[in-house]
Amino acid sequence: MAASPPPSRFGPPLLPLLLLLVVGYFTVSASAAGELSQVVGRGTESDGPYFEPFNVSYDHRAVRIGGQRRMLVSAGVHYPRATPEMWPSIIAKCKEGGADVIETYVFWNGHEPAKGQYYFEDRFDLVRFVKLVAAEGLFFFLRIGPYACAEWNFGGFPVWLRDIPGIEFRTDNEPYKAEMETFVTKIVDMMKAEKLYSWQGGPIILQQIENEYGNIQSKYGQAGKRYMQWAAQMALGLDTGIPWVMCRQTDAPEQILDTCNAFYCDGFEPNSYNKPKIWTEDWDGWYADWGGPLPHRPAEDSAFAVARFYQRGGSFQNYYMYFGGTNFARTAGGPLQITSYDYDAPVNEYGFLRQPKWGHLKDLHTAIKLCEPALIAVDGSPQYVKLGSMQEAHVYSNGKVQTNRSMTGNGLICSAFLANIDEHKYASVWIFGKSYNLPPWSVSILPDCENVAFNTARVGAQTSIFTFESGSPSHSSRHKPSLLLPGVHGSYFSGTWWTSKEIFGTWGGESFATQGILEHLNVTKDTSDYLWYTTSVNISDEDVRFWSSKGDLPALKIDQIRDVARVFVNGELAGSQVGHWVSLKQPVQFVQGLNKLTLLSEIVGLQNYGAFLEKDGAGFRGQVKLTGLPNGDIDLTHSVWTYQVGLKGEFSMIYAPEKQACAEWSGMQIDDILSPFTWYKTMFDAPKGTDPVAIYLGSMGKGQAWVNGNLIGRYWSLVAPESGCPTSCNYPGAYSESKCQSNCGMPTQSWYHIPREWLQESDNLLVLFEETGGDPSKISLEVQYTKTICSRISESYYPPLSAWSRLTSGRVLVDTIAPELRLRCDDGHLITKITFASYGTPSGGCQNFSEGKCHASSTLALVSEACVGNNECAISVSNDVFGDPCRRVVKDLAVEAECSPSSATKEPRAEM
Repeated sequence: MAASPPPSRFGPPLLPLLLLLVVGYFTVSASAAGELSQVVGRGTESDGPYFEPFNVSYDHRAVRIGGQRRMLVSAGVHYPRATPEMWPSIIAKCKEGGADVIETYVFWNGHEPAKGQYYFEDRFDLVRFVKLVAAEGLFFFLRIGPYACAEWNFGGFPVWLRDIPGIEFRTDNEPYKAEMETFVTKIVDMMKAEKLYSWQGGPIILQQIENEYGNIQSKYGQAGKRYMQWAAQMALGLDTGIPWVMCRQTDAPEQILDTCNAFYCDGFEPNSYNKPKIWTEDWDGWYADWGGPLPHRPAEDSAFAVARFYQRGGSFQNYYMYFGGTNFARTAGGPLQITSYDYDAPVNEYGFLRQPKWGHLKDLHTAIKLCEPALIAVDGSPQYVKLGSMQEAHVYSNGKVQTNRSMTGNGLICSAFLANIDEHKYASVWIFGKSYNLPPWSVSILPDCENVAFNTARVGAQTSIFTFESGSPSHSSRHKPSLLLPGVHGSYFSGTWWTSKEIFGTWGGESFATQGILEHLNVTKDTSDYLWYTTSVNISDEDVRFWSSKGDLPALKIDQIRDVARVFVNGELAGSQVGHWVSLKQPVQFVQGLNKLTLLSEIVGLQNYGAFLEKDGAGFRGQVKLTGLPNGDIDLTHSVWTYQVGLKGEFSMIYAPEKQACAEWSGMQIDDILSPFTWYKTMFDAPKGTDPVAIYLGSMGKGQAWVNGNLIGRYWSLVAPESGCPTSCNYPGAYSESKCQSNCGMPTQSWYHIPREWLQESDNLLVLFEETGGDPSKISLEVQYTKTICSRISESYYPPLSAWSRLTSGRVLVDTIAPELRLRCDDGHLITKITFASYGTPSGGCQNFSEGKCHASSTLALVSEACVGNNECAISVSNDVFGDPCRRVVKDLAVEAECSPSSATKEPRAEM
């Protein structure tokens, strides 16, 4: 990553007052509750200890760290959904965004893929991940479960678990409890051995047993109640020395913290006065399914939900997710969840800051930290003030506050939250001897019970527009094309494609024949998405004449299929069905004599949520029969079927570089395009630089993709419905996952993440298995980065939060400090051009700005001089900088800029 040049600084001869250039966003130190001593240097991975050992406890108000109450912000990051090389940058972005804690589930099926055989390497190196978090000076929340849900395959359960005789998951069942206790103990013992608990000098301060069990406990009757109590006692008996959590468990035992998971948790109350108010899953976005739109949660509403939580007594809040990442390989959950787990999180799938969400929440966290001394000072309830029919204030102080008069000079520690929960109207409220204007569905935060530091509906953070863009390959391609197809994108790919046809049905290996329809997972053990069922059907001359006379065809009927089922007759695809336990009826065309009928059952992620998961299974349920025959239906359910697990190319590892000499490839011909059940391969060079790499597979149908032997994941160009996506998203009002959807009428996912760590400079192998037919000539390889950044700040906006950290003499008049407009490119990128700048009355928004009647003509030159050539800049929004182009008019500064990799930027200027 290229270093940014040192920022220029304007002295008095050039600008009269503030035109500030900054190296990084200002950070307000949150030391009110005490700082723990860190033993190792921050950002340094070591074997610990990372902190001076400290105890973790809690009271009715908050979690106590080293005896001190803390208001804690946690960032959800699932370690297997990124590569280890990505972890340090992601953790650093969480910290910079204001997180105190990193949270993760533990994924049982990733760590114990076979009974008694453990795996803690590469993306599943949990210990390394925890140590990296500790090295950044952050705490850790370890949600062991071991049931995770998490839109993860089978909810995190290993499939071998369901094969244990007599087992029932998540109930008072001895075989299940024995396996659960073994795995939980394994994780706890590992953390102890690595000295990662707080009392050992490690970062782990909280841990979780089970997960949202209260949602399904009633399904199991009294056995569910007994299991929940057993799980709690088992966890407590492991002697970890820190608190245990059970989320969504209103009947959790007294020694276990019950917590909230929801879009909003401000109204949540734990089941005991002795427990603090904890929000384990703040759903700041949502997941997507194949064939569905993409959910989006506005930054304003996320901030509103969090502010209300702390306003109403909350003390620990965790974003689910802060970084979502990617469901690599076959880890996506079901039914039908996509490979991307971006989740509309503050840090996107590729590791970039999603703006304005990341920046707006960062400002919120800073404002909350400014309030921390007052928040922890209140032992009971805060002072409550009704400000209107839908407006209210909560005042936190170390003494009695006279809310009808100014706080100036009274010497109290005091912070206040003013809320307007009206979805439609602005409200003017009177408190502390002055008037405050509250936008709809918003909270204003007053760290000193006088000045507003932040309002959840007024966004001061920039907007960032991501782009996928071709660059240069790492070197001149030396691949010689044998068939140069039209439409091949960019210069990364060789231009040569090879193909190999997949065999329908039985191809050898472990195939076997037996009577009846077997359940999919009982056969595959989830070693493959695919299971072939093949049988023979004898058709008489009478049958053929009957169908010919009626002008009709017989049909294959299956009572229920899940995910995808395909029907083949004599080696030809007859049709398909998609759904979760839906019926199938497929017309089929037989010939006289013996016909081969082949069914293909496909899994697209095992069920990850609900009761009785071990019974959900996959494949086909009920009867399989042929209808429309002259002598009545033929029941095939109990016929002899030949079973074949997986694809021949899959099990011969046709996708692996080391297996290419053994694979049967031939040069692709034009007729091979759009051919179903075909393997494709090509070679490509990696793009230059360090920006994340994505591959466009929107021209393909459905299948899987490998790069250098690594399974990126499933791909599927299933299109979302045309309707259901609003033209604009209004933040006010209660959010649900269907409220602010986008991408209607488009494939749910077209771009797929290829981690840089999986690439070499040249001669990278791309292999695709295509099920339905696609055009590989239209695949493209691009890099993702933030190309366009923009912001609009009013001169009436709040002073920069950094101003509060510089106050040393009590309540200085913060509002005398001018607001700032801040712009920032991705790491390793610089601002190369200002495409719009106006101080006055500009109109429009990002990518659509225009000058108004009032405009300072010097704006573009001043902003360009301040920002171009720098990674980031901050500009004071003030007449002192730009002059006053229109007196007695409130003015805005609007700026739009372009970012480019630093290598594409001119040489930086010397300091001025």
